[in-house]
Formats: sequence, structure tokens, C-alpha cells
Amino acid sequence: MKTRHCLTLALALLALPASAAELSVKIEQPTLPVAEYHRPYLAIWLEKTDGSAVTQLAVWYDQNKKDNAGTKWLKDLRQWWRKGGRDLAMPVDGVAGATRAPGVHTLYWNSQKAPLNQLPAGDYQLMVEAAREGGGREVVRVPVSWPGKTPRQTSAQGQQELGTITVQVKP
Repeated sequence: MKTRHCLTLALALLALPASAAELSVKIEQPTLPVAEYHRPYLAIWLEKTDGSAVTQLAVWYDQNKKDNAGTKWLKDLRQWWRKGGRDLAMPVDGVAGATRAPGVHTLYWNSQKAPLNQLPAGDYQLMVEAAREGGGREVVRVPVSWPGKTPRQTSAQGQQELGTITVQVKP
């Protein structure tokens, strides 16, 4: 009886999925002292170290405009637009989302789901670009090793449209 119980437990443990590597990105959108504040459009994507785009992670834009007119301003995210944004038919399920108010926002992805389930191990740049009507445009790069051998956290500081961008990878 004891052997059967141990065998059942062993089979149950084998049926569990392997642990997934995780990527989290914390984005600080500062409160800006302006007369008329417009929430920024924002794009997050991964690039290889040579600058070629690899995968789209998130795009925040005004999805509530009539006839999907919010997509008209996506080209103001100039680097993202040139690196693959213009090839997307918005909204993209799992990527597109609404603009967000000032504050700290955290996004999560894991290696068992798209888009990271097809991402080869290696060194990348996580790119965050923000553009705001009546405001500026800013791009912040954060180096990322995927999936990494040990937990690692890196960050980079924006100057105006973006605050601190913190990237955490857990193998």
C-alpha cells in the first residue's frame, strides 16, 4: 500500500508543469505639473542587442475613440512604430490596453505563455516609449537577460514622460 501511495505521488509530481520563468516590468508615470494633462500613449517591446525588434509586450492607447480613431496617434510612438508597430492591426489581444493615469504600473509575463514562450535565451533590451499630446516623447532602455540563471533586477531612469523603469527576471 505504501509503494502504491509513493508511486501515485511521484506520478502526480511529474504531471505538474515545470516552473515558468517570469518577467515583470514596473513603470512609473510621473504626475506632471501641466495645465492640461493627457495620458501618454506607451509601448513596451523587446529588442535584440543589435537593435532589431523581437516581440511586442504592451501598447497603451486611447481605445475609446469613435471608429478606432485612437490608432491614428500610435505613430507618435516613433521608435516603436518603426520597429514593428505599423505592422500591427490594433487592437492586438493580450498586447493592447487603455492609457493609464500617473502612478506606478506593474506588468507580468511568463515563459509558458505568448509572447515569451517562443523567446530564445539571450540578452535583450526592454524598450519603453511614451508620447503625450501636448507633451514630449521619451524612450527608456533596460538591459535584460532572458531567462537568466538567477533572479535579477535592473532599472533605468526616465527624464520627464517616464520615471523609473524596473525590470525583474526570475528563472
